Amino acid sequence: MKKTAIVTDSNAGILPEEAEEKQIFMLPMPFMIDGKDYLENVNLTSGAFYQMMKENKSISTSQPAPGDVLALWDKVLEEYEELVYIPMSSGLSASCQSAYMLSKDYEGRVQVVDNRRISVTQKSAVYDALALAEKGKSASEIRNILELDGDNSSIYIMLDTLYYLKKGGRITPAAAAIGTVLRLKPVLQIQGSLLDAFAKARTINHAKTTMINAVRSDMENRFGGADPENCSLFIAHTDNGEMAMQFKAEVEAAFPGFRVDELDPLSLVISCHIGPGSLALACCKKLRTE
Repeated sequence: MKKTAIVTDSNAGILPEEAEEKQIFMLPMPFMIDGKDYLENVNLTSGAFYQMMKENKSISTSQPAPGDVLALWDKVLEEYEELVYIPMSSGLSASCQSAYMLSKDYEGRVQVVDNRRISVTQKSAVYDALALAEKGKSASEIRNILELDGDNSSIYIMLDTLYYLKKGGRITPAAAAIGTVLRLKPVLQIQGSLLDAFAKARTINHAKTTMINAVRSDMENRFGGADPENCSLFIAHTDNGEMAMQFKAEVEAAFPGFRVDELDPLSLVISCHIGPGSLALACCKKLRTE
């Protein structure tokens, strides 16, 4: 029997073929769209999701059903002695706390990580967990390491529209109207467990510069230096791949020596709140697994 498996949810943005190649086990996130149930990457692609969003269909999210969580864990534990489960941030969903309660019946064989991450930073933690497992770390050791490292990450997101924040009740209709008239490009941040306002930019270029400067400040003041040996950079987006490619060149020019290898979609859960057309820049302090 193999020792330690790594399990996460689809908020990490890991595609099914990538998960299969890396031997990562994925729990799809559920959505309800116009009264019909969907599972991310099972019967709901990102393309279909954004099309339905543009058609103004009613979209809501929920946490995975306990039965689905338990079924996946039980299947994994037929092959592995133990598993590490890395769900989305506890500050953005109750699914992490629910998983923790479910894990109590597994006598330590299931370790639930609450490292306050989502999307590209959650994905980075999954890869860190794989590396730690390959080095022989136990599930409980991996959980402790990831939780201690959880706040060594940042995500900054430029919104294309305020419509979806207004629709979700996160800002008032009046504030959304003013922002639309002024053509503001708000920049949000995800620090630890919170999705919050960060800055108001007047133009796309201003928003890009704001995100670059914020990431540089985090690297230098929180993560120990803007050095490619010390930090990783990520670009993500919501149905905005062309601009993400342009931004990649700008980011690599702003951070000499760094390379952004992947352009990832932000999780569909985040997309529900901010809509299509967004652009994000994220960084993580590299975890030393030696």
